[in-house]
Amino acid sequence: MGGRRFGGRRRAAVGVVCGVLVVAVCGALVVRAVTRAEWWQVRHSVTAVPVSPLADVGPPPGPLATSWQQSAPVHRGPLAGYNSVAFEVAYGQAVLASGGGLDVRDARTGAARWSYRRMGWTMLGWAATGTRLVGYFERDGDRGERMMVGFDALSGAELWRQSGETPASVARTTLRWPAGSDTVLTTDRDRRVLYGRSAANGTRLWTQRLPAGCRLFEGAAHASGSVEKTAVLALECGKGPSRLIAVRPDTGAVRWTRSLESAEAPEVTVLDGVTLADDGTALRAYRENGDRLAEWSGENVCDDAVCPAVVAGDRLVVAYRPDGARRGERRLEAVETSSGQAAWHRDAPEYAALAAAGGRIYALRPRLSSALLPAGVDVVDPGDGATQTVAAPFAMDPELDGARPWLAAAGGLLYAGVPTATPRPGGAARLVALRGGSAGPGPAELGGTPAADWPDACALLKRPDLLAARLDPGSARPESDRIGEQRLPHAVSCTYRAPEQEGLPEVPPLTVAPSGGPAEQPSGAPAEPSAPASPKRSGSASPSASASGGKSPGPGGAGGSPTPEPSDSGTGTGDDEWGARSLTVTVKWVAPTGQAASALMESLRAVQSQARRRTDIGGDEAYELGPTAGTIAVRVDRYIVVVTAARPLGAASRLARAVAVGLTGGAGGSPQPSSSS
Repeated sequence: MGGRRFGGRRRAAVGVVCGVLVVAVCGALVVRAVTRAEWWQVRHSVTAVPVSPLADVGPPPGPLATSWQQSAPVHRGPLAGYNSVAFEVAYGQAVLASGGGLDVRDARTGAARWSYRRMGWTMLGWAATGTRLVGYFERDGDRGERMMVGFDALSGAELWRQSGETPASVARTTLRWPAGSDTVLTTDRDRRVLYGRSAANGTRLWTQRLPAGCRLFEGAAHASGSVEKTAVLALECGKGPSRLIAVRPDTGAVRWTRSLESAEAPEVTVLDGVTLADDGTALRAYRENGDRLAEWSGENVCDDAVCPAVVAGDRLVVAYRPDGARRGERRLEAVETSSGQAAWHRDAPEYAALAAAGGRIYALRPRLSSALLPAGVDVVDPGDGATQTVAAPFAMDPELDGARPWLAAAGGLLYAGVPTATPRPGGAARLVALRGGSAGPGPAELGGTPAADWPDACALLKRPDLLAARLDPGSARPESDRIGEQRLPHAVSCTYRAPEQEGLPEVPPLTVAPSGGPAEQPSGAPAEPSAPASPKRSGSASPSASASGGKSPGPGGAGGSPTPEPSDSGTGTGDDEWGARSLTVTVKWVAPTGQAASALMESLRAVQSQARRRTDIGGDEAYELGPTAGTIAVRVDRYIVVVTAARPLGAASRLARAVAVGLTGGAGGSPQPSSSS
């Protein structure tokens, strides 16, 4: 009897154990078959449509128009610092790469070709070489689970997959890692060994041990770069200065090594035959064999970013900040790669990016001028530095995170990558393909609009409007502007003060960037190229040419938050810090058509961290900009005007409404505002 009871308990125990094992096995199978299954994790599209390479030529100097554009949202993954969007144009394709994955489009039309994303994973690096693309992914919440995936760049077909190694060095600002000659460079956990892995099939091709005591920098902003035949990486070598090592991607053979003067991770840029490295003490250029080509001294020669640079023919052209120069002063210089002598140099605005194609250099300037809304493009002759400035059909704010401003030219198009604040809260980056636009009756600097069409900012409000806002019509302070050799005939900005505040000391208005901080005032008209000089120098440079006759408060070139003012105490006195209560009216732009003005207004809204649509202002569209009331941007047909008046409450809205009414009377042609005097 007792034996039967014992046997029953044993069978019950065995049954329980078996049940637990079945549940565990089923759970493991569910995890493998469902939780980590490819069928729901991966979103992968491919194409069989052929595409042909683009000619090495950009648009001719002249007005620019948007051919197509595409936004890529910023992927806010769990790993801080790797939330950028980057771009590349090659083989007739435009690549948009972010933490979310790869989006490849037809570079001529913007039509989708192929894409790859992994749910629950973040792409922390990508490489391009020949007709291959390789992505490096890590599982969210588990950095130990990593994967490299190789693709055919033209079709998107998956070629191979490998786990274990990591990219040799990933640039946080672009997510790029070095590759060339159909080989990607990887490393192990200790980062003391360099591997070459085939981009075609994923097999390891070679192994190169790094110099004793040195290891690859991890998580640096931009500590590596590559072209097809050369890859250059920065090494952290104990307490000593950092070093550069250049290798051949196909064999791993070391081309050269050089010691720098700082232990910090340098900013490295590799161009065709030239390597640039900024280690915080100087910007140095090296030839393909490692010989020193040129040096520009200064701790802030590139500020906190990479100095834009291109190789055009036999010349290296670099935009940098001369040693000892004031904030906002920049220089563009061409150095002969054969001799190292400067061919020419000139003062320049703060270029965000450079590109070279078809014997021309294209330079992206975040603001056409300090007062106007659009970005600008300078078309530079690499032979003598002669420059023509044209307006870009978009606004930008380089201070926004999510994308480093980028520029490329091919197939007769100019491609610009710029950050945007929308969609919120993460933001995005927008790739804009620009073509040559129709030549209008006006200059290219103004987008083809005749300068005579520009209204006088001091004539946009009537005398009763100003008196109702407790402002003195006689206190009008006009500000003029110019772009290159083109000077606008009327004031683009006008500031009024309260009558009881006349005679008080004036405080210069503060231009505020869309991100909320003070914006640098960019330089404008390029100076004539100077006589050749040696590129190595340590003294200060002459100030750069000013972009305009004055500064306007309120939004920066892309439109921004209003100038902060204290609350109105009702005493009628000014504030010692911010100056007197005042109003500023700025004609931000006059486009050739209402459609072009509407597109520019949309790009203004896109770069604002806070923009609220106002339907009570009038005109065609209006937005309240910034975190507090006081800045209104209004569009009436071709005209975009910004009104800034923080006090009294509601003054900006009332005065913007008056501006809209005045402009509406002249919409379709030149406005006919009444004089305020």
